[in-house]
Amino acid sequence: MEQAVSAALAAPVAEAARYMQHQPVRNADETRWREKGKRVWLWISVTPVVTIFRLLKTRGAAGAKELLGEVVWGSIGTDRYAGYHWIDPRPRQLCWAHLQREFVAWSERTGEPARIGLAFLAVEKQLFALWYRVRDGTLAWADFQVALLPLTTRVSTLLQEGVAGADAKARGTGRNLLKREVALWTFVWEPGVEPTNNCAERPLRRAVLWRRRSFGTQSAAGSQFVERILTAVTTLRQQHRNVLDYLTAACMAAIRKDPAPSLLPLPSPPLLAR
Repeated sequence: MEQAVSAALAAPVAEAARYMQHQPVRNADETRWREKGKRVWLWISVTPVVTIFRLLKTRGAAGAKELLGEVVWGSIGTDRYAGYHWIDPRPRQLCWAHLQREFVAWSERTGEPARIGLAFLAVEKQLFALWYRVRDGTLAWADFQVALLPLTTRVSTLLQEGVAGADAKARGTGRNLLKREVALWTFVWEPGVEPTNNCAERPLRRAVLWRRRSFGTQSAAGSQFVERILTAVTTLRQQHRNVLDYLTAACMAAIRKDPAPSLLPLPSPPLLAR
């Protein structure tokens, strides 16, 4: 039954993957998986209406390119993992939730790292207060951009101070962030981009729970089922479509040798004239 469903989903999942690679705003993440006891990686790419899962043997840049495409279209939200460093930092958005954890760690040290970490956390608090207002519609987009300008300057100054005077670990992080400083602020200038990677991390949790219960998969065919069913279920829920109805229709189409129903957003029905 798994393989029948997997075969029925092959074409619509491939179509959805092509669609994902050409969307203007995407987020990506990855987590561990097991196939026949060996470590592989479950990747995810999220758009507003389609989410793609892929099980690949690598966590490196090659895996990210296979998921996202060799040529990146639009903006990509990620964490600071080096496997994404091949992406031009200008359309990339680094996750501020990950940065917050880093700055908390700085603040818990002593001396200069603690001072800089606390200063970073103060800036981040202001940043998210402004972001929540613009997201909720209580702050105009243009006013939001103006309000962020002094914060971008403050962050740049703090990064330079960290490189100059903090401990070795903080200096390394500071140098890394300075190289990709522009990727801290893509969400300020590109509509639809968020300052965190939460939209990719949330649906990945479902897969993590599955992995913990099942200890992974025992064959390549089982892994293929995992990536296809996760793609279908997550995408359908994003679009508020009934999962069981879709899977039934896809399997019926496969039995009849008809084209499978698409996972892409359904067109809105035409408005009837009064």
